Amino acid sequence: MEVTTKELRIQPGKIIEQVANGQEVTVTFRGKALARIVPILRQTKSREADEVSIFGMWKSHSIDETVEDTVRNIRKGRQI
Repeated sequence: MEVTTKELRIQPGKIIEQVANGQEVTVTFRGKALARIVPILRQTKSREADEVSIFGMWKSHSIDETVEDTVRNIRKGRQI
């Protein structure tokens, strides 16, 4: 699919939707190809990525202080 820079400015949602559906879009300016918008390949989630994820890292935290207190203490740094 080819679109002009003007079309890209006027209807970005429509063009992004086409890209999200797997279509490549070539952007032209004054009749010459300027850029190509391509969909990012979706990668399957691996088990290793789940283990490295920082989301939920405080779920099994056993220290008695709150998350805010822990972060505040980490940000203080060492006192020399």
